[in-house]
Amino acid sequence: MTRPPATNPCGSCPYRQDVPSGVWHPEEYAKLPDYDKDTGYQPPNLFACHQQDGRLCAGWCGTHDMEENLALRLAEHSGKLTPEAVDEVLDYTTEVPLWSSGAEAAAHGLAEVDTPSPKAQKKIDQLARKLGGPA
Repeated sequence: MTRPPATNPCGSCPYRQDVPSGVWHPEEYAKLPDYDKDTGYQPPNLFACHQQDGRLCAGWCGTHDMEENLALRLAEHSGKLTPEAVDEVLDYTTEVPLWSSGAEAAAHGLAEVDTPSPKAQKKIDQLARKLGGPA
């Protein structure tokens, strides 16, 4: 069962405005704009937090119109989310500044993906240690 989002997006969330550009692989940023599309053209899959196993991405929930989200509707219908979890997603808010769309988040993230700043590299190294991958 998928869990609702955390109170705030994690410190490396690609939807956060304060996360440096280039932290995530380009393929991860490429997923974000598709959730801006009209409902019938959106991906059918929920967007999970990159760090918290089984939890929805809080930035995703805070950025996109969840009332019009295909993945949320399908997850509710299939039982991947409880009705209570759906209500939490629909009511989700955060004080953390987020990009206003997946396209904005992706553009920011991709801007320095080939040459991450020292701040971005530090975040990449922290993630690699936390997630057990190479830095």
